[in-house]
Amino acid sequence: MAKGYWVSAYRIISDPEKLAAYSELAGPAVQAGGGRMLARGGRVVAHDAGIAESTVIIEFDSFEQAVAAHESAAYQEALAVLSDGVERDFRIIEGID
Repeated sequence: MAKGYWVSAYRIISDPEKLAAYSELAGPAVQAGGGRMLARGGRVVAHDAGIAESTVIIEFDSFEQAVAAHESAAYQEALAVLSDGVERDFRIIEGID
């Protein structure tokens, strides 16, 4: 079965406090959903139309698990806290089996 991944590329962090509050809630929600952090922040080299802001990659055992974790009540609570604190490109993608 192919794994699932959350990929978040942050374009603008306009409210670091909202992002911090989101992170406190999102971390446990992701873990409860079976997610494993592969990359968070760190060094970024952007090419083409990319922006060198924070990038996060989270791995799940399946695409379906990744979607379910995003739809969970705990993660939705984290998103409500984040609100308009950032502008990001968030995708759930299926890995190669």
